[in-house]
Amino acid sequence: MDQKIIELVIVVIYFAVLILLSIYGIHRYVMVHLFRKYRSRSPELKAPFVELPNITVQLPIYNEMYVVERLIDAVCHIDYPADKFEVQVLDDSTDETVKLAEMTVAKYAQQGFDIHYLHRADRTGFKAGALEEGLKTAKGELLAIFDADFVPKPDCLRKLVDFFTDPLVGCAQMRWSHINGDYNLLTRLQTIMLDGHFVVEQTTRNRTGGFFNFNGTAGIWRRRAIALSGGWQHDTLTEDTDLSFRAQLMGWKFVYLLDEEAPAEIPVEINAFKAQQRRWAKGVMQVGIKLYPRIWRAPLPLRVKLEMFFRLTGNISYPLMIVASFLQFPLLLVRYNQPFYHLMILDLPLLFFSSISVFLFYGTAVWYLDERRTPRMLHLPLVMGLGIGLAFSNARAVMEALLGIKSDFVRTPKYSVEQTSDETWKVKKYKRKRGLLPLLELSFSVYFLLAIVYAARLHMWGTIPFLSLFFFGFGYMGMMSILQTTNGKRLLSLWRPVVVDRR
Repeated sequence: MDQKIIELVIVVIYFAVLILLSIYGIHRYVMVHLFRKYRSRSPELKAPFVELPNITVQLPIYNEMYVVERLIDAVCHIDYPADKFEVQVLDDSTDETVKLAEMTVAKYAQQGFDIHYLHRADRTGFKAGALEEGLKTAKGELLAIFDADFVPKPDCLRKLVDFFTDPLVGCAQMRWSHINGDYNLLTRLQTIMLDGHFVVEQTTRNRTGGFFNFNGTAGIWRRRAIALSGGWQHDTLTEDTDLSFRAQLMGWKFVYLLDEEAPAEIPVEINAFKAQQRRWAKGVMQVGIKLYPRIWRAPLPLRVKLEMFFRLTGNISYPLMIVASFLQFPLLLVRYNQPFYHLMILDLPLLFFSSISVFLFYGTAVWYLDERRTPRMLHLPLVMGLGIGLAFSNARAVMEALLGIKSDFVRTPKYSVEQTSDETWKVKKYKRKRGLLPLLELSFSVYFLLAIVYAARLHMWGTIPFLSLFFFGFGYMGMMSILQTTNGKRLLSLWRPVVVDRR
């Protein structure tokens, strides 16, 4: 094939990918704009309950020996009338968690708590199946859900329950906060990523009349809303998102409390983080395939339908990033002799929409939550690199969803890591195997290192910061995946940054 044609094909594919990523970047700009416009529009409480309703707190767990006691202890210290407060420990565990959970439940039952231990030997439906099973015997007209990594505050139910005086409210949820957000570099970057979702996306969707998705925990459901919306279903890996959208298609209203937080532990180990992100990416894509045709046909405003399209297809950016990664070195060769004004006219506008929007999006969340913002703002380039590093893992998840390939619900291991000095998790159970993916990630890191060296030799300095994001993202993912599943634990501590007091 003629060299000119090859070069043209490379450039056309590159700009096609960049344009698609830019479209999703524009969506992030819109979200930031709407957040700034509506962030002060808090949910309105019609009236408090004269008599509080019965609430059943459901705790779905699976092999959580390190955190199950912490979870049950916190839930049993929630401030709510004892005669209207029931706790269900929905345990699918197959290890020591069974005995620990039974003993803890028995302890609180002896103290007079209305608490029940329900164990399933068959994990049909995974978390959705456990919640559905619990519904058969639950006493409450309202159902609060907390995952094993959460430590709910004593006043959490009181903060949420009065919104259910409105008979159309089907679900109410708090923002997640992070117990161990300062533990290491990975948790620092995760914190910023999660805050972007919970501050900007969730607030904007809920306060502009869009579709809001319950995040699986730290919230209350109306039992009737679950039943009339088709119940918990387990044909996707994100049963919470699936039920949320089905409920809102039925007309139920959702409430989101941005300024009330529910503390949770986030993964300190890279392979657990990747597994969690992969499950979320695949599950959301599955929900899109399942529900978007119904959403498009529903009598909803066009802006809601369009926003839902971006919400449900956003993970397609990961396969696109892989294509963009492959093209970086050929682009250095093809575009070396192009005049500078081409870069200014073509590349910069697209990079502005596709890349700078990421900084603005996450920076807005940091700015809203933190008084001492500078240290976290300096992490924003690394957040973008971490997102790039997820490309191979999440792209696989997206392709599996598109091809209809089913997979089990993979839980995220929790180790009860709360203090920055706690390294006991390194010798605990539940670590995930790394597979061959880290080798692919490291090979791409080397690929980008060579591209950086080549760009420097050609004095193409403007490309080096962009290439460095790819080098860091793939290198960090691959190296940490290997170190955290081998004996290189001393090397691991080298990646931990100096702790910054965020109070």
